[in-house]
Amino acid sequence: MRVKGEHIRSLREERGYNLVEFAEKAGISPSYLSELERGAKRPSLKTLDKIASVLYVPREAIVEISLEGPGLGFGDRVRFAREKKGMTISTLAKEVQLSAAYLAEIEKNKTMPAVSTIKKLAQVLGVPETVLLAENSALGLKLKLIREEQGLTQAALAEKATVSPGLIAQIEQGKVQPSFKSIEKIAGVLGVSPCFFVLDNENLEAMLPAFSPELRELLQQPNVQAVLRVICHMNEKELQFVLNFIKLFKQAGLPDYQ
Repeated sequence: MRVKGEHIRSLREERGYNLVEFAEKAGISPSYLSELERGAKRPSLKTLDKIASVLYVPREAIVEISLEGPGLGFGDRVRFAREKKGMTISTLAKEVQLSAAYLAEIEKNKTMPAVSTIKKLAQVLGVPETVLLAENSALGLKLKLIREEQGLTQAALAEKATVSPGLIAQIEQGKVQPSFKSIEKIAGVLGVSPCFFVLDNENLEAMLPAFSPELRELLQQPNVQAVLRVICHMNEKELQFVLNFIKLFKQAGLPDYQ
């Protein structure tokens, strides 16, 4: 989300407000308003709503909304997607079988819904689940999904994996990117490969267009895919051994077998 500071200034001047007058009406300081108009501040949604109200324009008129923008919480993304689709909170709540009050709490980033609710929201809003999730939340969504399927609480999983319950919660909320060692412990308890959390077919399909034609062709070779499958089931120590071997091999020089 990018605030259109210059547009706010233009609208303010069109309506005959100076900085001090407008800031007073919007309930912010003149210095803050000045910085906002210069693009030096990133206001909260509440502040943006106040500014839009004083200017008599919808909030969308003074911001450029992008669901891919950094720093957006899950609730912010749901709200933007809903407004882009022209739905009210009541309408969306009815479609996903939630109360409007609960959906409002989600949009305020005060609560994180269950995996099933995230799937329903994405479906009704017509966006991929990953678009609604923060940068690290794709991993968190997978963790929450398989944990709930196995009937484990966050505390129970944390105890079995010898990590803190707080870490499990933060991973599921997309707030942290765990170490490989932590992923390995969690995957071991849940009975899945660590690769389940860090790579899937959707992510691979999204990445392939960025690869060169030669690399795409190489990744499709059966022997290369066989190596990747083996790597997926390695533990941290084994993987580190392979990486060290590759480094030594490259340092020694790559023979020309052609």
